[in-house]
Amino acid sequence: ESDEKDDDDATTSVTSRAVPNVPDRPDEIIPAGRQLVQPTKAKLTGPKVIRVDKPEPLPPPRSDRRRGPSIGMGSPRAGQGVGGGGPEMPPDGRGGGRGAGRGGARGGGPGSSARRNTRRSASAGNTDAVRSRSQNTEDRGANWRKQDLVEREQRLTRSGGMFKNWRRDNIRRASTMGRGGTVARPEGPIKISAPLSIKELSAATGVKAIDIVKRLFLDQKAMLNVNSTINGTMATEVMVAFDIELDVNEELSAQDQIVEQFKDRTMSDERSRSPVVTILGHVDHGKTSLLDRIRKANVASGEAGGITQATSAFQVPVHAGDADKMITFIDTPGHEAFTEMRARGAKVTDLVVLVVAADDGVMPQTIESINHAKAAGVPIIVALNKIDKPEATDSNIQRILGELAQHELNPTEWGGTTEIVRTSALKDIGIQDLLDVIDFQAQLLDGTADFDGPAEGTVLEARLEEGRGAVAQVIVQQGRLKKGDYLAIGRAFGRVRDIVDDRGRRIDEAGPSSAVALSGINEVPDPGDKFFVVKNLREAESAATERRAAERERTLARDRVTLDNIFEKLAESGRKELPLIVTADVNGSVETLMATLTKISTDDVTIIVKHAAVGGISDSDILLAEATGAIIIGFNVTIAAKSRKLAEAKGIDVRLYDVIYDITDDVTRAAEGLLDPEHRLEVLGHAEVRDVFRISKVGMVAGCYVTDGVIQRNAQIRVTRDGIVIEKDRRLEQLKRFKDDAKEVRNGQECGMKIDGYDDIRTGDILECYRTQEVRRSLRG
Repeated sequence: ESDEKDDDDATTSVTSRAVPNVPDRPDEIIPAGRQLVQPTKAKLTGPKVIRVDKPEPLPPPRSDRRRGPSIGMGSPRAGQGVGGGGPEMPPDGRGGGRGAGRGGARGGGPGSSARRNTRRSASAGNTDAVRSRSQNTEDRGANWRKQDLVEREQRLTRSGGMFKNWRRDNIRRASTMGRGGTVARPEGPIKISAPLSIKELSAATGVKAIDIVKRLFLDQKAMLNVNSTINGTMATEVMVAFDIELDVNEELSAQDQIVEQFKDRTMSDERSRSPVVTILGHVDHGKTSLLDRIRKANVASGEAGGITQATSAFQVPVHAGDADKMITFIDTPGHEAFTEMRARGAKVTDLVVLVVAADDGVMPQTIESINHAKAAGVPIIVALNKIDKPEATDSNIQRILGELAQHELNPTEWGGTTEIVRTSALKDIGIQDLLDVIDFQAQLLDGTADFDGPAEGTVLEARLEEGRGAVAQVIVQQGRLKKGDYLAIGRAFGRVRDIVDDRGRRIDEAGPSSAVALSGINEVPDPGDKFFVVKNLREAESAATERRAAERERTLARDRVTLDNIFEKLAESGRKELPLIVTADVNGSVETLMATLTKISTDDVTIIVKHAAVGGISDSDILLAEATGAIIIGFNVTIAAKSRKLAEAKGIDVRLYDVIYDITDDVTRAAEGLLDPEHRLEVLGHAEVRDVFRISKVGMVAGCYVTDGVIQRNAQIRVTRDGIVIEKDRRLEQLKRFKDDAKEVRNGQECGMKIDGYDDIRTGDILECYRTQEVRRSLRG
């Protein structure tokens, strides 16, 4: 060993001497850089244990009195109990006593519930039960009774819990909605009650409310929200886009129910009533003075400047014919109130007396009054007033008659149908003749009314009066209006507090054709609103509330009539007319526009100028446009700010021009939109049937050869046999080239064709392929 040690030292010495500058190897190698140090394990410290209390013993499970002795049906973990209950657990674990089976039998005796004890400490019985379970696997469930299975299903049902309900709701929601949010088509029609809100329709059908709103806007141009109410027709039409059929039960609103009750009323005391006559005419032509002469009471002197300041209605006893009769007259400050009633669909008057001054002739407001009377569709009697003036010469009278004839009021003395009565309110000339003509026209109309039962009528005007509140001046049309009656009057309601007649007397009741002022309503109604006497205040309030809600919805979703959509509106009503109201700066421009617009009319569409006048656009033009559905055209005129706001509120389209050709171009385009499109037939090609095949589940398929042109899929087919057309307007359902589907087959090629809904094809038939195109017609030829 010493020799080996000496050899090693010698070798090391030689090596050190052979390789210079080599450092000696250190005894411990320490790595450079950051080192990973194993963290020290944490030691848990807690409170010092003083004593350990024995846990309270658990009470045995209570028995289920509803259940008799049953066979233990433990889960696989708890052991398959098949034995009956007993005071102690058998050693094989096949049953348990009352609540026994600690990990052994899950079931037990009457109402046993060993499920709570399955996690307790094991015992010898537990081991035996597990061993017994493994040995009796093959006989599991062999001795179960039907009652056991029923009870087990009941326990599972009771233990479903929140998760089961959540899963059930998800399944139900998935059955309502298809993939991608599309609605699955129901098996049968969905029953709804209309009117209803869009939110209610969404809940009934499962369609998203926002989708219904979008579809209503796209299809019916209705701007609504989810809380808007729609009728049954709108609901049915919008659900067609979602392939949903509705069974609509139309429920009448409270207002409609009241209207239906009065429409089907039984006349208990039907008699002839007094005629209602409206006085119209130009300002200061003597309308009020004429009525003053009729009732022999000087009311004109109490008015500013002798011009009527407010609408007034009154009854006048007159001696007409062979007896004294009552006539109800309505005096207006021009024609605004009459147009307002016409715009709301109210027809109050039976006759119109048009007052024309013999020294002045037909004036702008006279023409407007004629147009208003025509819009109302009532007979017109012309009272040629101020006949005693020196200017009322025969030549002037003939000129006035000619001007009336230009507006389709042909005098009877010229062979027409319009009665012209020459009167003078100042000299009492022709007054009795006027009353006789009114009585004669009233007899032709033969107006009757019910003088008993609840009253109904129309509002002429309404205002607020100090000490009385809202006061409405009304015309009673049916029944008797009594003090204390409950009223539904437009958007207002209330109980009649007092009734005042046209002479300022307080009365207790008013019959048909009576003009009275009543108070006791909660707010001011609109002129033209209908009023009805109902049974109680609740019914009246319900009708008024629905009316206010309906007006609000109409205001938010007003469907305006413009030159762009006028043809859609008129097409719905079946008319081919374009109503216009024309105003211009001078009379020459009016005449030029009238002549130019009239030339646009054809046999298919007619341009009807409801009113033409010189001057700016006024409130009267707006009201007339609302009543007639016309478009207002202004040439080199302006519209006042007040009138513009009125037009915007009522949705009237007002167009201003300074170039007459722009007017003709716009009106021509609007008139062309009224024309039905022309259908032109374009023949694409012909094919000869060479063979016929019958394919199961498809039908007859024709093997054809294209003789000329091209055959296109989904085009229309006309079948010709021996030169006679036997079928037409059929759709080419399938087109194949060999075994592949083809969009078109050209000349000289063979193909297979299947015609939709038609199988009577024979060899040798000629199939003509064509398309029908709709071409917009032009008025310019």
